[in-house]
Amino acid sequence: MQKMSTVKKAIITAICIALCVVLPQAFHAIPRAGAIYLPMHIPVLLCGLICGWPFGLLCGIAGPLLSSLFTGMPPAAVLPSMVIECAVYGCAAGLLMSLVKTRNTYADLYISLIGAMLCGRIIAGILQALIFSAGNYSIAAWTTSYFVTALPGIIIQVVLLPSIVFALMKARLIPERYPKD
Repeated sequence: MQKMSTVKKAIITAICIALCVVLPQAFHAIPRAGAIYLPMHIPVLLCGLICGWPFGLLCGIAGPLLSSLFTGMPPAAVLPSMVIECAVYGCAAGLLMSLVKTRNTYADLYISLIGAMLCGRIIAGILQALIFSAGNYSIAAWTTSYFVTALPGIIIQVVLLPSIVFALMKARLIPERYPKD
């Protein structure tokens, strides 16, 4: 796979961080849309898939922090868990993309994306149970908030993100994963 320059990765990361601030604003006009459609997760996962784990991690930390600073969303009470969850998403997406090599771009993207989504949800659930909501958190609460309520957002991510990455590759805006030549 052809390498992307650090400058190009930094620019893409900055765009994804900006999307972490702007995209949720479009959804927050709808009640509980953030928990349902997960708009901040989209640019974080995209950054990890395209730029790798260090940039995905940076986007996952900076995105929620700047969004909270500029817009008040996520609120301060939710911010620590959101920062950790998004950081895990970005980092895991990048790590998995570097480790998974099936020789099929779509397979690599789906395995990495779904793996990152599961890692983020598992880590976030563990932290909710042990730190953020210790004693007041259950498997049922975790399943409901991270899978049932979030199902529309999960579907959007699984459908949209691999297609975006593949389209960027075909448009030659990012290097093809498995060049034909």
